[in-house]
Amino acid sequence: MFQRKLLALNHHQPQKFNSSDENEFRSMIVWLEDQKVRHYKIEDRAGLRNTSSSDWPKALENYANDLGCPYPISERNPMIDWLLGYAVRLEYGDDAEKLRSVKPHTLGSSDGNKPPQGGASSNPLDALDFEDPDFKAGVTSLAMMLQIPPYHDHLEQLKAICIVVKEKLSIEALDRAGKEQQGEPATLETLNLGFDTGDYIINEAAKILRLLHIRDLRELQSSINQAIVAVQTITANPKTDSRLGKVGR
Repeated sequence: MFQRKLLALNHHQPQKFNSSDENEFRSMIVWLEDQKVRHYKIEDRAGLRNTSSSDWPKALENYANDLGCPYPISERNPMIDWLLGYAVRLEYGDDAEKLRSVKPHTLGSSDGNKPPQGGASSNPLDALDFEDPDFKAGVTSLAMMLQIPPYHDHLEQLKAICIVVKEKLSIEALDRAGKEQQGEPATLETLNLGFDTGDYIINEAAKILRLLHIRDLRELQSSINQAIVAVQTITANPKTDSRLGKVGR
């Protein structure tokens, strides 16, 4: 999940980093501060560099607070993802003018003047920088407006936003909602699962899966009904051939 940002930071092993490995995690924090972030003076980095010390978690907590990281050190993956994103922003700031001149069709090409095959894309989404801080902030704002829970990966959160917009805010969804009879909203507590797993959390998750399955079945039934109506439109309107003296083709 960190590979793209590590590649952007020219890390020597972007594919092999394992955040669950304590030694790799601590070494990554030191590498980020020494090579990319450089928030502390060299003499003030001793606490972070002493990765074998029992006080290292406290040094990490102080470091995260000094940088303004919104995640506690107990949430390791969100925190390291935020630190990597912070380092990428600093890296971009160092070479902002050079990177602004890079066009989408020049990426991955040894010849920057060579035009892309088939012509340049007219899709404005192709020119978006999905790692830009403003883009991430926009995704977070949309998620908050749509009451979507926060998530450390903004691209996965964007997928959730797309699903909500498609299913709740599209023209078809709004038309469907206007025609459906609105009843009392059901809560998970009032739903009967039909069996008991012995674990409250698993029971709640099973209720959610059952509701999603019912929704999928309803959508399938609606599609079947539409197909039946389309076929009936064709078969229920035969042409009359008066020469044969009968109805039919």
